[in-house]
Amino acid sequence: MSEKKPRPDVEVWRGVSYPLGATYDGGGVNFAVWSEGATGIDVCLFDAENPQKELYSLPLVDVTHHVWHGRVAGLKPGALYAFRARGPWQPDNGLRFNPHKLLMDPYAKVLVGDINHAGPLCDANSATGHELQMNIEDSADFVPRCMVEDSLYDWGREVSPNIIWRRTILYELHLKGFTARHPGVPPELRGTYLGLAHPAAIRHLLELGVTSIQLQPIHAGCAEGFLSAKGLTNYWNYNTLSFFSPDERFASSREPGKAVVEFKDMVKALHEAGLEVILDVVYNHSCEGNHLGPSLSFKGLDNQNYYWLEPGNRARYRNYTGCGNTLKLSHPQVLKLVLDSLRYWVTDMHVDGFRFDLCSVMGRTGDGGFDLNAAFFQAVYQDPVLSRVKLIAEPWDIGPGGYRTGGFPLQWAEWNDRFRETIRRFWRGDERQAAEIGYRLTGSSDLFRASGRRPSASINYVACHDGFTLNDLVSYSRKHNELNSEENRDGTNENHSWNCGIEGDTSDENVLELRERQKRNFLATLFISQGTPMLTAGDEMGRTQKGNNNAYCQDNETSWLNWELDERQSALLDFTRRCIRIRQGMPVLLRRSFFLGETLEDSRFRDLVWFRPDGYEMTPSDWQLPYVRCLGLFLGGDAIATLDPKGRKLHGDTLFILLNAHYEVVPICLPGKEWGLRWDVLLDTAQTFTSERALSASAKFFLHGRSMLVLVQS
Repeated sequence: MSEKKPRPDVEVWRGVSYPLGATYDGGGVNFAVWSEGATGIDVCLFDAENPQKELYSLPLVDVTHHVWHGRVAGLKPGALYAFRARGPWQPDNGLRFNPHKLLMDPYAKVLVGDINHAGPLCDANSATGHELQMNIEDSADFVPRCMVEDSLYDWGREVSPNIIWRRTILYELHLKGFTARHPGVPPELRGTYLGLAHPAAIRHLLELGVTSIQLQPIHAGCAEGFLSAKGLTNYWNYNTLSFFSPDERFASSREPGKAVVEFKDMVKALHEAGLEVILDVVYNHSCEGNHLGPSLSFKGLDNQNYYWLEPGNRARYRNYTGCGNTLKLSHPQVLKLVLDSLRYWVTDMHVDGFRFDLCSVMGRTGDGGFDLNAAFFQAVYQDPVLSRVKLIAEPWDIGPGGYRTGGFPLQWAEWNDRFRETIRRFWRGDERQAAEIGYRLTGSSDLFRASGRRPSASINYVACHDGFTLNDLVSYSRKHNELNSEENRDGTNENHSWNCGIEGDTSDENVLELRERQKRNFLATLFISQGTPMLTAGDEMGRTQKGNNNAYCQDNETSWLNWELDERQSALLDFTRRCIRIRQGMPVLLRRSFFLGETLEDSRFRDLVWFRPDGYEMTPSDWQLPYVRCLGLFLGGDAIATLDPKGRKLHGDTLFILLNAHYEVVPICLPGKEWGLRWDVLLDTAQTFTSERALSASAKFFLHGRSMLVLVQS
């Protein structure tokens, strides 16, 4: 560590303890950083023209409520800085202060540079591998610099689209992968914030019909050392370094600080197009890893308070995340950090909501359990900013009792893995799925009604970033993660048979068509189900990862969307657009409340009735039969006139939906005329393009194997 002394003409005045971070006040910069256990903290200033050159090391001379603060007069936005913390080195007591390690400001709005895993570097422990011995090698040459932000930005007349939940259609995408190969986006903008803001990218989103873009993590992060050693990177970016900084790797400009401006430009463009921006955020762990991981920020500033440590061995971390450490949100300062970060992204960056990775961690308490009334949930509930945005939980972690699907508070929506698994099993033809699919198609009332939530609380999905793509789900019976350099041991050990036992490329037209039909079945089921549908980018046009179900480290064409579509892919894209138009045009698919399954105020019809293939209502005993693979559901509309996707006027929006997961055709008899005299075909997954035709009450016909029919009463 270089010995830097403040020059006589550089003074650190006391400054103020709030706000945390580096704040420009017009005449200088105030620095404030929290640490309860430190005995001293220095702010290190670097040359903006040569970031490796340290100019001054200035001690923060005042402490207020564990906040170390000081003001440097004359300093302006664009200045580069970082911290060093002094204090006890006692890993077995949870204390890992090491002044040889340069530390990022937890509140930094801009980071310049990246982690370099080639040196001895950032690890606080001895480079020899002795986990309790201090590493005295300086890390300054291997870590980013923080930059004082210029927060001025002209938002113009931009406003949030504020899409109501029941009309929300989520579209999960990776910022880089979405446009990295997009021919309509200029090469210099592909894979960047401005690439997603480009009219060609927005045009696809609008034509598809989605309403809300759910971005995989864009917080500044870094790759794990073991990936760097293999020449790979953490493409998904679920490995956060800074909770306030947009990752500069996604900026088209290499100029420091431009990532913030370009992110705002992107949000502004998407909002002007009527699209919401939801951030996938990772507040459950940081990129500092376990006891052998690097010391980059929290670990060096106050390890024992930022992280959950093992009670019997405080040199080790509780690992509820599978990533080496777990942030301790029950601590007031850690909770404050997360809430400040969330509010920053809403108020300064104008995002519309968040999807919380491994959200069960947010409710962990001192005894390791999960508490529905944990401090984080209570704080969000009463917060005047955060309580008004979309909140989505990934409702599990890997700790004890971590699986909490259906168990989150009133304001929260949740990824519904029960929907995913049930829909997959049903279309595979598994036995004893009738009762389960009944709940999943109608909003999962068994999971969400008791808490007072609506069907929209169920985030329905068939595929997401984590696992097989929709195309690979029906094309591969086992994972192919060989490119990840872990001998295909990583990823979920899925063993599927939606591909009918034939894997990989084939020239058998029957097999190819069956795969396409299964994709249409999954998509149609997703969009006719009650709840909030989530589509993963590329699934609408048959994107493949060649069987890789864990492409987190594949920053290449394995993960990037391919926009050169063949005939089958183009047809699937058209089909997906049609599904979304039908959903948005049918109020009965956008219900505010769960179905009652009984007589409504208007006694002419019931809102939900289940039918057997022979046209008779299902009985309680029918639900228990193991071989129910074909069933129908009548969805009673509200008699409000609407238009179908072709502009035809429909009197009400009553639907009759038939699903046949059997591999053979099934004889069907429609219900009698008391349920409707005439039914128009809206969607038929047995056909690439649904032809116009109508069916009468009590009509008899054969329903194709593994197909779905959506009829509207006319």
